[in-house]
Parts: sequence; structure tokens; C-alpha cells
Amino acid sequence: MTGNINLQLGWPSTSLFPAAQLLEGASSVLSSQKKTALSLIYGPDAGYEPLRRSIAKWLTSIYGRGSELSLDRVCVTGGASQNLDNVLARFTEPGGYTRNIWMVEPCYFLACPIFTDNGFQGMMKGVPEDDEGLDIAFLRKGLEQSNKNAGSDAPTRKTGDKYQQLYRHIIYCVPTFSNPSAKTMSLTRRQELVRLAREFDALVVTDDVYDVLRWPAEKIANYEKLGDVPPRIVDVDRTLDGGPKDEWGNAMSNGSFSKIIAPGVRVGWAEATPAFTLALSQVGATRSGGCPAHIAASFVHEMLESGSLEKHLQMQVLPTFRTRYYAMLQAIDDYLVPLGMHISTGKPYNESSGLTNGASNGHKEPVAQAGGYFIWLLLPTELAGKGATLAAKGLERYDLKFAYGDMMQVQGEPASTERAAKGYGNGIRLSWAWHTKDEIVEGIKRLAALVGEARNEVQP
Repeated sequence: MTGNINLQLGWPSTSLFPAAQLLEGASSVLSSQKKTALSLIYGPDAGYEPLRRSIAKWLTSIYGRGSELSLDRVCVTGGASQNLDNVLARFTEPGGYTRNIWMVEPCYFLACPIFTDNGFQGMMKGVPEDDEGLDIAFLRKGLEQSNKNAGSDAPTRKTGDKYQQLYRHIIYCVPTFSNPSAKTMSLTRRQELVRLAREFDALVVTDDVYDVLRWPAEKIANYEKLGDVPPRIVDVDRTLDGGPKDEWGNAMSNGSFSKIIAPGVRVGWAEATPAFTLALSQVGATRSGGCPAHIAASFVHEMLESGSLEKHLQMQVLPTFRTRYYAMLQAIDDYLVPLGMHISTGKPYNESSGLTNGASNGHKEPVAQAGGYFIWLLLPTELAGKGATLAAKGLERYDLKFAYGDMMQVQGEPASTERAAKGYGNGIRLSWAWHTKDEIVEGIKRLAALVGEARNEVQP
């Protein structure tokens, strides 16, 4: 097999785009005078109300656990990245009341420019991960130290009724099937993180974009359903110790349809307390132009209401990704493990994650779950620190692209660079979302040839 193989690309295959379902939704909207009027006008600040209702209903089916999520907890966004920018504009004062951005490392490196553009250059701090997710003790120590340093105890520029709520700290993470490490934060860590955020006036912003993309980590025949999806941080804040400490809360879920429908629809959502989402919907650009994803939001609503989105997930997306994941796992075992590489994705999340409804093993027992878009591998010891060099050679010699650990540093923080050199910089991230199963196996073979060649070069 020839041609470029890009195992770095975190995009869904174009073959998985539900064009027919989107067309059906668009036709339903644009052939109805009433729906057309609602979808082609300036959108309401909080977004297309039918979609807000259908999102709330859908999220209840996934995360409700006996409670119903109301539409006033939801506002429509132009995607997770656009919404992160709006959150910073509305709820932070860089260089004033807001002290730091705390990012789990290895971090989603493309989030760093969003923080920088919002005035947080030099204020981003990394928080290491262990096998259960971010290191709570490390974060607590950092928060305590940050609060001792000079800084304003009250907002100095963002004042008045519009800015009733600003946060002293922002904590950014991907708790489930994290990008890039593929780790899933344990329930205990999620609870500890919420309590810590409440104590230090922090807002936990989570990209919850991979949660529903999950399957057994190992092949299991004839299973019908996995256990519960891990609760989001916003769910923990909603329910822990009687609920949020005030009307604003300390967590916001950043959702997106980019990974499960298509990136080009540019539709996402934020979920938090009603006061938070109302204030978020009042960002100046939204007040001026209306919801940033209005007509596309009406198409997505039709997919949710008709059930075509869930059918698309169950019949196409999940089976395809599951098959590719297993193929990648087998290829790693066949070609990379013998070279001294190994998978490092932490402890599996197993709270209420037993097989249900006809498990082939005949009884309910905890089963490790996999999912998302990525897997994290560690290079052989003798190649530590050579991720960037390997990536360059892989592209040049093998027409192979992959992400490497040093890309995942928290930009502008020397301590993150030091920690990368001692640990996570030795990792590489591979994605199964873009390529076919055969292309993935070919990519792993090329990676094995590259690693084998590099090992021979460093061995005496």
C-alpha cells in the first residue's frame, strides 16, 4: 500500500458523514414556511429553542441517571472551540481577577492559542496526569501558591451588572477518553476536582466530545449495551453534596456534534447552571449576530428528533470505530510491542460499567471500556526524547504522520517543558478516526519500521 497515512489527524472519515440524514433534516426545515422563518432569522441568543429541548432530552437519556435535564441549562454554540473563546470572554479577567489557566498535561495543544488570544500568555500552567487522571494534590498545591502571589482580590476592569460572575481560575480538561492521553478520569477524581474548584473559585471547563464513542476495550461477542457513561464534571457539580455552591456553579460541559456528525456543521452546546448559560449567551458577538450556528442547528434538531442521529451512531459510527480500534490494537501488539513500545492509557473507568442485557459471558462483571479517537503509546527507553525526530523521519521516509509528546506541552510554561523531558514527551498519539482498518494496519507497520530503524541507529 502506498500513499500518505496520517495517524495524527483527529477528524472523522468523510465516509461516515450522514449526508442523507442532514439533507432530510434540511428538507424538513426549508420546505416548511414556519420552520424556515424560525431558522433563517437571526437566531435567539441562547440558540434554536427546539434544538435546546432536543439536546436536553438527549443528554438526559445519556447522563440523567433518574433526573431530567432542563433546556435552561443548555445554550447552542458554534462548536467547542468557539465556545471556549466565549467562556473566557464572559467569565475571566486576565491579568486582573483571574490568576491562571490550569491544563491537564499532556494537553490538547490547540487549546493553548485560544487561551493566549484571550490574554493568558504566560499564565497557563500544566497539571500532570497519573493513571486516574489529573493529579489533584499537584493542582491543590499550585492553586494555593497562585493565590499567595500578587493579584487583584476584586475585578478591576470587568465590573458592573454584566460581569456578575468572574472566576479566579480556569481548569481545562477532557475527562473521558482524553485528548491526547486517552485516559478517563476516575469518579473519585471527578468528585475531588469539583470540591477543589468550589474551594478555590475555579471554573472547570471540560470538552465532553468523545463520551458516547465507547465500546469494550477487548472484543466481546454479542454484547448489547455497556454500563453507564461516566458522569461529566458538570453532572458531579449538579449533584455532589447537595448541588452547586451558588447559582453559577463551578463546571461547564463543552459539547459538540463535530466528532459524531461532522465538523462542518459547526454546532455545539454548553451545559451548566441556568444562570451560567444565560450569561454565556449574552456575549457581545452573540447579542449582535445571534446564535452562531443557527440554521445548521435546525438541521441537527431534525436528526435528534427523528432518531436518525442515534441510529447513525449505533449502525455506522460506533461499529466502524470499534473495528478500527481493534485492528489498531492488534497491529500494535503484533508490530510495536516486540520493539519495546507499550500502550499507556491509565486505569479503565469501571464505575457501573458492567456488561448488561445479554452479555456473552453469562454474568455481569466489570468490563474495561475504550473509546474516543486516540490511543497513547510510549516509545522504547532508548528512544526517549526523540519523538520530534522520529515524526520528521516518519514523514520523510515513510509518508507517515503522527503526533508526539512534545507537541502536548503547555505553551509558555518552562515546568511543562521539563516534565515533558522527564515523562510524557516520550509518548505518541495515534488516531483511528480518519483511516480505514487496512490503512491503520499499514500505518502501524510503517511506524514499526521507523522505530526499528531508529533503535538500530542508537544501539552500539
